[in-house]
Amino acid sequence: MKEKIRYAVVGLGHIAQTAVLPAFQHAENSELVALVTGSPHKVKQLSKRYGVKAYAYKDMETAVERENVDAVYIATPNSLHREHTERAARAGSHVLCEKPMAASERDCEAMIEVIKQNKVKLMIAYRLHFHDANLHAVEISRSGKLGEVRCFDSLFGLQVHGENIRLQKNLGGGTLFDIGIYCINAARYLFRDEPAEVVGLTANNGEKRFSEVEEMTGAILRFPQERLAIFTCSFGSAGIGYYSLVGTKGNLRLENAYEYRGDSKCIVTIKGRQTEKVFKAGDQFASELIYFSNCIMSDRAPEPSGREGLADVRVINAIYESARIRRSVQIEPVRKPTRPEPEMEIKRPPIENAAPV
Repeated sequence: MKEKIRYAVVGLGHIAQTAVLPAFQHAENSELVALVTGSPHKVKQLSKRYGVKAYAYKDMETAVERENVDAVYIATPNSLHREHTERAARAGSHVLCEKPMAASERDCEAMIEVIKQNKVKLMIAYRLHFHDANLHAVEISRSGKLGEVRCFDSLFGLQVHGENIRLQKNLGGGTLFDIGIYCINAARYLFRDEPAEVVGLTANNGEKRFSEVEEMTGAILRFPQERLAIFTCSFGSAGIGYYSLVGTKGNLRLENAYEYRGDSKCIVTIKGRQTEKVFKAGDQFASELIYFSNCIMSDRAPEPSGREGLADVRVINAIYESARIRRSVQIEPVRKPTRPEPEMEIKRPPIENAAPV
């Protein structure tokens, strides 16, 4: 059995430089061996910083072959996820792909199929599936301490400016694909079910930066057993990210629920008695690298699979469709056998500051 899985990181944008690349120092079973980028100006500095060779996008297959790459971490713009997944799989590499999996269900399904045909593994990078604070919320929800869980609400917002790719529609930008997906995914893993109907509404204050994508999106998701999840995500608000889960006996609130930096706090209230638990910041990207490498070495299917990615994309597109036609949209649920479990927790020290080039 291999001691370490050899990775190429494809796409060297902000998240790759500040979080993914530094995470290898905390992932003891994972080794960075190559960089693949479409930005030549980044090559020299990042190659020197990490001591590995860099390749152009067009040479990704060459990188896989020459550097004996076992797996690729795809951190390119959303619109390129399908292309790079297909190319990596056909080159014989396992794929850890950033979320959203893709912009369309068709692309998600094509990615799942090419992975199957080439007998490699695909995991979508849902880092919160290994995050101690979120898994604590999962455990409380499952325990029955809150009674019958009935309601979920969440708000995730930040300021996005300038030429950020999140604001470029052709690259797969938009509030739901970038940050709303966290709210959707949290509702799904806390309810442990799939929504059957959605209502969506978008808003735009007319600023130039929101000429291609919406400023914010609000949505209501109806789950089986008549449970409701409500959330708002915004590119024009002060930074905020929390969710609340309410049952017939109590409720919990997770503060700093979605960010990969900073401590998180879970506040549980049952029959008027409140308890708080603080979860110190950790390296969430190292956790997903460790988990995926273990899956490869033990030949088991990753939990955040392609079907997990497909499920969120289906909900996202239904919300946008609802906002467009101004009425609710029914959803055919994506059936999947697994959910995040408390025993999936992996904790590593927080990322040290890594300035992007």
